Order: sequence, then structure tokens, then C-alpha cells
Amino acid sequence: MKQLRQRAIRDVVDRRAIRTQLELAAALRELGFPATQATISRDVAELGLRKVGRAGTQAYAVPAPLRESDATGEERLRALLHNLPLQVRLSGQIVVLKTLPGSAHAIAAAIDRAHWPEVAGSIAGDDTVFVAVAGRAPASKLRDRLARLAGQ
Repeated sequence: MKQLRQRAIRDVVDRRAIRTQLELAAALRELGFPATQATISRDVAELGLRKVGRAGTQAYAVPAPLRESDATGEERLRALLHNLPLQVRLSGQIVVLKTLPGSAHAIAAAIDRAHWPEVAGSIAGDDTVFVAVAGRAPASKLRDRLARLAGQ
């Protein structure tokens, strides 16, 4: 159901100027996809939707690199982090990322898909991602890399 809903979201934002998550929820209901605000928020983050100028207003759009199934984890991560508030901190050999509720899973999945050698693995909650790293120096390097991808 999630894949079908997200495909419907991509189709809707490609065809219409959707300005808010409320408008997106209404469009999905018209297509037979009832979804809560939390679900819509999570889908927007996972799809990496961005607001762009369209028909004289700011509306959601699917970033071009994410339209292709071969987008790398780093490309997906850059797109996700670009539009989300993010705090990146170190705790020993763990990099802790704090973001919006419902966004952590998409970020953790993109980190895992990037296959960075310093990353041992990640665990995502609702708004927090813990990334295990093999040492303090690689943890600092990862923190800096994530901050850079987020535009910080």
C-alpha cells in the first residue's frame, strides 16, 4: 500500500501544483488513498519532495535525481537533508541525527544505501537516527559529511 500511495503522490505532484500537505491529503483521498498527516509527512520526507516555483506559487515537486531508480544513497540523502532541519551530534562512536518526526527512517535507509565504509549500521526511531561508526575519527568524518550534505 505504501508503494502505491507514494507512486500516487509522485503522479499527483507531477500533474498538479500541490502547495501543502493538506492539499496532498485531499488529492490522495480523491484517488482512494486515505492517509493521516503523519503518513503524508513521512512520505514527503521519504520521497524527498521539494517546494519549487510552479504556476506562480511554491508547490511540491519530485527532485529529478530521485525520479530515476538508480539514485545513489548519497544523492537521496542529500535531497532528504536539504529540506529537513537536522542536528548532527557525536556521542562516542555513535553519530546522532535529530530531525522532524516521521523523517528518521528515510534518512537511515539512505545512509545504509550509501554503503559508506565508516558506517557499521543505523537504527531509526521517529525523529532520531543512531549511526554506529568504527571509531571516533570516522565518526567525526561522518558528522562533517552529513552536515555538509545538509548544507550546514
